[in-house]
Amino acid sequence: MGQPGYAKGRATRREITLQAMALFGEVGYRGASLREVATRCSLSHPGLLYHFPTKEALLQAVLEERDADDIAWLTEGGVTGVDALRRLMALVERNTTRRGIVELFCVLSAEATSSDHPAHDWFVRRYRTSIASITHTFEEVRDAGRLRQGIAPGAAARQLVALMDGLQVQWLLDDVGTDMVGVVRDHVESQIVSG
Repeated sequence: MGQPGYAKGRATRREITLQAMALFGEVGYRGASLREVATRCSLSHPGLLYHFPTKEALLQAVLEERDADDIAWLTEGGVTGVDALRRLMALVERNTTRRGIVELFCVLSAEATSSDHPAHDWFVRRYRTSIASITHTFEEVRDAGRLRQGIAPGAAARQLVALMDGLQVQWLLDDVGTDMVGVVRDHVESQIVSG
């Protein structure tokens, strides 16, 4: 008997998270209200608060949803080394079909530079984890003899993250004139020795 209610509750939470993701991407975290999210979900304000008692709790769910999806996609099949770098390039291509997600990330990461923003610590952890993971990938490429001489894995990881994030902003401002995929592909391929 409890199963249908549980499934409905999970579906409602997911709908709330997706609507909040869209709204945060449009107006930023600070500009969004729980009442607007509730309206978009055809819920009452108390109905939304039943699932997410605070705006901060909803933001955390939105960030976790976005990252869980990307991490699952990036790590599918256990790719490593050059293949993992190519999967990152494919993520850039995937993002060209998800404007709202890219917008959400850009808006929230900029807002979260303020230490009092509720997502500040999450973004600090996320960047540390991303850079450590990509550094490890570049080390695998180096250890396989596929990284060009003189390229330091840690620096290459920071450069790649900076390039990807900077290109996202440029693409949001001019999606026709900004070839995110081509620029990232050319950058990464210039660091890899053919094998």
